[in-house]
Amino acid sequence: MKRGKLDSLISVSRLRSIQVLMGLLFLYLVLMSFEIPLVFRSGVGLDSPELPSRSLSSLPVHLRRENSVSRLPTRATRTQEVTPRRLGEYRKVSGLVFDESSFDSIDKDEFSELHKVVRDAFVAGKKLFEEIESGKVRSELENRTQSVNESCPNSVVLTGQEFVERNRLMVIPCGLTLGSHVTVVGTPRWAHSEKDSRIAAAKDGEETVMVSQFMMELQGLKTVDGEDPPRILHLNPRLKGDWSGRPVIEQNTCYRMQWGAAMRCDGLKSKSDEETVDGQVKCEKWIRDDDNHSEESKATWWLKRLIGRTKKKVSIDWPYPFAENKLFVLTVSAGLEGYHIHVDGRHISSFPYRTGFTLEDATGLSLKGDVDVHSIFAASLPSTHPSYAPQRHLEMLPRWRAPPLPIEPVELFIGILSAGNHFAERMAVRKSWMQHGSIRSLKVVARFFVAMHGRKEINAELMKEAEFFGDIVIVPYMDNYDLVVLKTVAICEYGVRTVASKYIMKCDDDTFVRIDAVMNEVKKIRHGRSLYIGNINYYHKPLRNGKWAVTYEEWPEEDYPPYANGPGYVISSDVAESIVSDFEQHKLRLFKMEDVSMGMWVEKFNNSRSVEYVHSLKFCQFGCIEDYYTAHYQSPKQMICLWGKLQSQGKAHCCNVR
Repeated sequence: MKRGKLDSLISVSRLRSIQVLMGLLFLYLVLMSFEIPLVFRSGVGLDSPELPSRSLSSLPVHLRRENSVSRLPTRATRTQEVTPRRLGEYRKVSGLVFDESSFDSIDKDEFSELHKVVRDAFVAGKKLFEEIESGKVRSELENRTQSVNESCPNSVVLTGQEFVERNRLMVIPCGLTLGSHVTVVGTPRWAHSEKDSRIAAAKDGEETVMVSQFMMELQGLKTVDGEDPPRILHLNPRLKGDWSGRPVIEQNTCYRMQWGAAMRCDGLKSKSDEETVDGQVKCEKWIRDDDNHSEESKATWWLKRLIGRTKKKVSIDWPYPFAENKLFVLTVSAGLEGYHIHVDGRHISSFPYRTGFTLEDATGLSLKGDVDVHSIFAASLPSTHPSYAPQRHLEMLPRWRAPPLPIEPVELFIGILSAGNHFAERMAVRKSWMQHGSIRSLKVVARFFVAMHGRKEINAELMKEAEFFGDIVIVPYMDNYDLVVLKTVAICEYGVRTVASKYIMKCDDDTFVRIDAVMNEVKKIRHGRSLYIGNINYYHKPLRNGKWAVTYEEWPEEDYPPYANGPGYVISSDVAESIVSDFEQHKLRLFKMEDVSMGMWVEKFNNSRSVEYVHSLKFCQFGCIEDYYTAHYQSPKQMICLWGKLQSQGKAHCCNVR
């Protein structure tokens, strides 16, 4: 009987143990049901949680992202540290923040010089940013006495000696206006021998050729700061000819070191069906060596004309308007449709205005080359001072503000490289392709990436612009052409960690983007594939001489890796994530050429995971072609023109070339 009671007690104990175990299992499953969705959301990164904003001084060592968490915190602190991004929340500072001590350990390696430039740029940029945020810069600017009523003389006169003393540059304080004219009195120098492979080839292999030429340019001295001024009118008489072997006068414009289509006057009169400029032909005729007239026939023709023996009305054929060691008087006047060039009172050519430049932008005249200048006289100048302040470019209207950041991941993120003083370029982008339906509907997000400018007033205006439009991301380092690559890394970081985009596109602020065409090109790639799309260069060699020279220390190899031209290319998010990760771990190789750098990074990624390279010439490197995907070197007015054609015609047609 005792044994039976014992067995019954054991059975009850087993039953209670089973019940306790079942209860614990149930509790575990309940806890897991709450935990799994949280872990999934954090691990995949779709919600892109952001930390509360902090000052630069409170940021941890090295580079990190300010707006998101790079590593998952422990379960006990996760809900305390992470706050989801609110709809419409805007942060103007990039997540790439630099600590100057992070590269102190790098002494002598092949990248140390560029890393030193990076460190110095971040130190200077951080200081500027903190001064602006504190309000110190704004107070200085408000207290500074500024001469807003700059003198606008009706005329400007310089002697030849004064012109030379001013580095052969005459400042026109308030630009030009309709009817303004500039007169230059000068003498071309005797020709000198010069080696030129192209001319020598045209001259039957002569080793040297005789050259006499000069360049007169109307320049936009106040339209940019820290860059080469645009050449609003470039006039280049070549007395001894060029590759053509005959004297010519070439006229052109240059915007951001990109020359437009040259207009050449070579002695033949413009065709009758060609458009005129204020009723004047673009090129007048002058006597040429191939006119098939002997000296006797020319003399006879002149004699017959003087005695009235000619039977029909003929035009006068003048000689080439410039001659060595012979005084000339050259006048450039501003008409309604273009510039008109006269030499010794005779009309020589007329150059139609190019899109992107205005008369008031022509604030300087430069004259260089084989010519002695005796005097320069500019007259009929505007009496009122045009505003060159940044505000004149910005239209502070709510319609141009960026829509709030979406909570859900986006298809495409477009990072636009810009400089602090490019107010007009950014405004033109806002009013053109950034009005595309995909951006307004939050399927695509676009942001400008700007570094700190050397001028405090530019930075102060930039901050106002960023606050109002909500589409600027500040990368807090001192801007430098060799460090544009840092903005590209910032674009990758923002694209994968702030908007969780599938694809990241980089372009410039003078690039017009057809968003629908770019997306169609991306969708051709099989889903899930890593990709690199653009106008890809294969087997390009570094230049070892000249302005864009690359030393063997900077790049020892004979060829660059395949790389897409910088004005516009697309990468997949996994490539971008790898770039940011390597950057944060000091493993990313930095190179001063941004587009070549991206080619290097993609090549490294391709070694571990296959990347599909897609090449298309429709990502235009220079200018615009019909049915383009992107068009480069587009001035603000051309941006508006391209957008207008897309809207009205539904097709990608180019606007007037410069």
